[in-house]
Formats: sequence, structure tokens, C-alpha cells
Amino acid sequence: MFTADKELLLKGLENLKKPSVLVVGDMAIDEMVYGTTDRMSREAPVLILRHYNTKIILGAASNAANNIASLNGGKVSVIGVHGDDYYAPILLKTFNDAGINTEYMVEDKSRATTVKTRISGSCSQSVTQQIVRIDRETIEPVSIETEDKIIANLEKAVPLHDAVILSDYNIGLLTDNVIKKSIELCKKYNKIIVVDSQKNLDRFDGVTSMTPNQPDTENFVGFFIKDKETLEKAGKKMLEKTNSESVLITLGGDGMALFEKNGNFVKIPVFNKTDVFDVTGAGDTVVATYTLAMAAGFSKKDAATIGNLAASIVIRYFGCATTTVDVLKNVLQKTDFTRFL
Repeated sequence: MFTADKELLLKGLENLKKPSVLVVGDMAIDEMVYGTTDRMSREAPVLILRHYNTKIILGAASNAANNIASLNGGKVSVIGVHGDDYYAPILLKTFNDAGINTEYMVEDKSRATTVKTRISGSCSQSVTQQIVRIDRETIEPVSIETEDKIIANLEKAVPLHDAVILSDYNIGLLTDNVIKKSIELCKKYNKIIVVDSQKNLDRFDGVTSMTPNQPDTENFVGFFIKDKETLEKAGKKMLEKTNSESVLITLGGDGMALFEKNGNFVKIPVFNKTDVFDVTGAGDTVVATYTLAMAAGFSKKDAATIGNLAASIVIRYFGCATTTVDVLKNVLQKTDFTRFL
């Protein structure tokens, strides 16, 4: 049964502004291109779009950093790679505009700056729809030379931050050596380290927590989660195979489930099932808020509750969205936890 002390949560939310977080992972930007159309091309059977707006959004691991910056006023740094291309300065400028520290970013001239370009169009009497997506990325693992630079920056940055997030989108930054060094440094300096990864979860041995979604959990444990019994079995197996202190499994419309090594288990319900417009980036919001809350002194259960609350806010908006401490307070004030008893 889920319970939460609303007053305790409200009292502690201001503390989210205090910790600093280091995000290590596959940094990217989402380039959102919009246009209108009312005719087809004579040259080919394709729509002609009249461009009216391009929006640059921080995506992939960059979105986790952006969520943290929005909550703690910019006490966040990033370690990632970018190329020597048109989009590299755009990525760095977007980080800087969001108040995110980029001094530990690494340039690799052999790689492309990761960009997901989504082209969307509309015509009169229609909604805007995505037409095509173009991905610019280098998915091979980073070179030994680049890996050495990343590890050198880890050694500088980890002692200066309260928590570390490893955000793995399988675009090549989180090699075995980078993962091993990140965990080693966090244990050496007694830092919280949380993993958000889609596959190969057993590479992250002995972290503070990880936040897989249900499909990734099912792929890892080798069976489907169909009920409470299989959910608990999956959580226990995740803990055993990863040697994590805890695992927070996100279950979409069914909420979240937190498993701790000490045997604690809690199922956290969904706080918003009605105003759902776009779940893009909600997982980044969860890992960002959950990590920040643990670094601010919340228990893992309360940190997961706050992460769940933050996700319930950002899914009300299209694209990768963020929230703030003031918005969290406002929504928390209106949330009736007794209806979940």
C-alpha cells in the first residue's frame, strides 16, 4: 500500500535547489522543424512545407541535465562528446542558455554531434504531425583517445558534485572503462550514482540505483511482468544481477515500483492519468528528479515519489519538458494521496 507524508515532502522540496549533479552520457539535441503545406511538389510526390519555425531542445542525456538545471538553478555539469561540425556550437550554446556547465565536454572530430531532426507539418483544418525524422549520430564506442579524455574529466568532476547520473542511449560514450571509472570514483568519494540505461544493465555493477522501464526490465530478466508476483520477481532479479542498492522500475500507466536491497518494496501509483499529451523525455525527468531528491536527503521512496510527481507534470506538455520546484510544490499541494490508500 502506498502512503506519503505530504507535509514532509513539501517541507523538503526547497532542498532540491542545493545539491549539484554531474550527468555523464550521450548528449544530443532535438531539432524541431515546423512548416505548413497546401500543395504537392511537381518534381516528386512529396509535400512542400513552408517553414515557419525551428526549435532546438536538449535531448537524450542532455534532457536529464536540463531537468536538473530547471530544478536546482543550474548546479549541473555534463560530460559528453560532440563533433567539430555545424551542430557542435549549437549544442554547447543550448547547454549554456540553460545554465548547464560544459567545461567537461569533449570534442572528437571523428564523430558527429548527435542530432535528431524532426520535421513536422500542418495544413488548414489539420493538426501538426511529424512527417520524417533525420538522425545524425556516430554510434560506435568512442576512441581510446576520447575515452582517456572523458576519464580525465571524470576524475576532475566527480569530487565536485553531490551525485552522478549515467545516461546511456547506446550512442557510444558509456564504454566499459567509463562506467567502471565512474562507479569507482563515486564509491571513493561517497557520491550517489544512478543509471538510466536501455540495455546491458549488468555492466553497471554496484550503483546506488537504476531506473529501467518495464520493457527494458523484461528484456533483462527474461520474462514478462504480468502481475504483482512477476513484478516482485523481476525486481529481486534486477537487484541480484546488478548488485544495485535499489532499482526503480517505471511502469508507464501503472506507475513505478521501487525495490531496495534491504528488502523494502513499494508500488507508487500514477498521479496524473488524464492530462497526458506526450511522454517523450519523461524517463529523463524521473532519473533527474529522483537523483536530485536523494542527493537532497530524501529517502529512496520519497525521492521516487517526487520523481513520479515531476513526470506527471512534464507529460502534460509536448516534447522534452522540464519543471521547477515551485511547480512541484503547487501540484503536490493539490495531490490527494489518501485516494491511493
